Amino acid sequence: MKKLFGEINLTWKRLIIFAVIAGVYTALITLMPSLKYTSFNTIAVTFEVWIFFGIIIIMNSKSNIDAALKCFVFFLISQPLVYLIQDIVNHSNLFMTYYGYWFMWTIATIPMGFVGYYMKKDKWWGYVILFIGILMVAEEYGTYFSKFMFSYPHYILISLFCAGTMIIYPLYIFNNKKIRITGVVISTIIIIAVTVLCIINPPIYSTDILVSGEKNQFDNTYKVYLKDSKYGNVKITYNEKIDSYLVHADFKKEGKTYMILESSDGNKVKYDLDIKRDTYKINKK
Repeated sequence: MKKLFGEINLTWKRLIIFAVIAGVYTALITLMPSLKYTSFNTIAVTFEVWIFFGIIIIMNSKSNIDAALKCFVFFLISQPLVYLIQDIVNHSNLFMTYYGYWFMWTIATIPMGFVGYYMKKDKWWGYVILFIGILMVAEEYGTYFSKFMFSYPHYILISLFCAGTMIIYPLYIFNNKKIRITGVVISTIIIIAVTVLCIINPPIYSTDILVSGEKNQFDNTYKVYLKDSKYGNVKITYNEKIDSYLVHADFKKEGKTYMILESSDGNKVKYDLDIKRDTYKINKK
């Protein structure tokens, strides 16, 4: 592990190959629908893996300028590839739609790489620089641990990756024993705190899943419930803006179940439900 953080001969040729592999891999992952709600897809959505790549590049650079330029070139190659490959395969326009945002982050890697190089000086202010990255990873850890709670066992790998790198960074970037111990202790406290907060405030996916109309007629005299309450709660509400009754759901867990809509005279209509973290499918049986 120590070799990864400072003992690699990171030539420009290796950097470019690394950038191409990272970009192509990320694009291919996004093209696999079966991986959409898994740990593998997160590389195309959030920062934690790219922070890992950036730190590897910085720690194996030879100077501030070298780190800044190599970070910039790595992201300048890898990020466009992610979108361009998807555009070619799906005949989409993701590059023009989304790359502008990521290009701003690519520009930001120049000062980030330049300043990040000071982590190699093995000083306390080097840890302060690293701590900014650790806080960013901690935020992603909270997001994915929450998703893991909702979508078990999905997102367990990325949750472990985030927590693990928060410990690994101070442990292997610095040689100063006091900085290493302090860094590990701080990261551990952050991980525990975020985990407890996620457990105290479990994730809930709130949405309206059914509207009363020609196909689904109901009102406030109906009862509605899920076959298995572990997936959450449903209730009938009224929306004045559209002058209609709705079935509102507060989902607590990913999975498949069915919902029962029961009239006052005992007639029941069943709906299959396929619940995901931020989406769902509902079909009348």
